[in-house]
Amino acid sequence: MKFGYRCIILTEESTFRMVLKKGSVVVMDAFYRETWAEIDVEAIFQNVNHVRELIPVHKTLMAVVKANAYGHGDKEVAEIALQAGADMLAVAFLDEAIALRKKGIKESILVLGAVPTLHIQTALEWDVTVTAYSKAWIEEVASILGENSQLHMHLKIDTGMGRLGVRTKEELHETMKIIASHSGFVLDGVFTHFATADELNSSYFEEQYTFFEEMVRIVKEYNFTPPMIHCANSAALLRRPKDIFNGVRLGISMYGLSPSEELKEVLPIPLKQAFSLHSRIVHVKKVKKGSHISYGATYEAKEDEWIATIPVGYADGWIRKLSNFEVLVDGVKVPIVGRICMDQLMIKLPKMYKMGTKVTFIGNQKGAEITIDEVAKHLETINYEIPCMVAARVPRVYTRDSQHIDVNNYILR
Repeated sequence: MKFGYRCIILTEESTFRMVLKKGSVVVMDAFYRETWAEIDVEAIFQNVNHVRELIPVHKTLMAVVKANAYGHGDKEVAEIALQAGADMLAVAFLDEAIALRKKGIKESILVLGAVPTLHIQTALEWDVTVTAYSKAWIEEVASILGENSQLHMHLKIDTGMGRLGVRTKEELHETMKIIASHSGFVLDGVFTHFATADELNSSYFEEQYTFFEEMVRIVKEYNFTPPMIHCANSAALLRRPKDIFNGVRLGISMYGLSPSEELKEVLPIPLKQAFSLHSRIVHVKKVKKGSHISYGATYEAKEDEWIATIPVGYADGWIRKLSNFEVLVDGVKVPIVGRICMDQLMIKLPKMYKMGTKVTFIGNQKGAEITIDEVAKHLETINYEIPCMVAARVPRVYTRDSQHIDVNNYILR
């Protein structure tokens, strides 16, 4: 596969030494710390490509890159997804859409969340498609939208999620009357969001689906045939690829993660996790039995122990609740000991390791693995949250075939 990166990694040392070609400018030392996340662009490409092959060719594939592409990097993932067969993009709010525009993304972008009417003109200026989600919102926009303006929008139907959306048939009729009477509204889509698509019990899903069909029929009564009608997130499109109308929203599974533990065994396509997190040992010491480690002196060495310091902390997103979790060193799982600090944490080693030894928090190392799902289970949360919580101060390094091809250091960019 060909990707749009123009950079070469020279070596992988204790600190990354890179030559990044930006036109004729060469920039050395893309980042200076010993902690980084790696994003496997080939994994993202294949995940999108598998979905593209799963759904009929005439159906629109929307790649969801909100929240900095679930922590993977918005521009980078957007470009990969579009190359792999995505037709358009989706984000959560207007700032995210503008950020993509400023980074050179020209394809259609839908804001899934609420855009305050105060900022509709800004959406028009940046050629961003917005979500219409209530009669009141439509009325207010209609009062400020010029007849010569063309506001592209998707109408959100609340079929049972309880978030944004027109909720009743009566409100939909009133909303559609306003849309039909104003030439500035361009209705590009109608959509809803399922609350339980990631569960094997499909009874509530069926209720929502049936109600959405009824609401779509009302929209068509006003002589509208939106080019995109979409209800399927990752869970719905993977479970029922034939019941997705004419468009899908690919989110969590683009990044190689199952929408839920329940669905892992019934996924129709292979998914490959794209995100990993690494650091290096910056200090090693042998402490005596009875020594205490970190804040609160909560950990006491039960014998003479090798303790290593790693420059990762809760300010990087590795929160204190992970203080009793494990990391990989030389392909072996070793425990985090003591409380995780803001910028550092300590691990107990089975033997002496030299400074600069690689430590893996998420990912593979010499045949051993720590998955995002394992971290999520330990934190009693969902896999969506894990890459999102890794802070922007952690550089993202993009890899293909295990080779580093690009880097995004948010602090220095």
